Amino acid sequence: MLRFADKIGLAFQVSDDILDITQSSEELGKTAGKDELADKATYVKMMGLAGARAEAAKLVREAKECLDELGYGERADGLKAIADYIIDRQN
Repeated sequence: MLRFADKIGLAFQVSDDILDITQSSEELGKTAGKDELADKATYVKMMGLAGARAEAAKLVREAKECLDELGYGERADGLKAIADYIIDRQN
């Protein structure tokens, strides 16, 4: 379960980096573009937008695989839905 949490937490961060450059401040409900203005090292800066999106998708896939390996079956459907939401969210 710890591997799931690690993967999903990282996917959330990658997704947050993506949203910071692809959404407006109004859409995000917070200041957009502040990571770039602060010259922060983000996944988008390091991997490009397409690379960051691919990385987020990979992390979510790996997180779901962790649950499958633990044999949770349908009991993990809620956690898998949360994992999908993390990279599908718009704010």
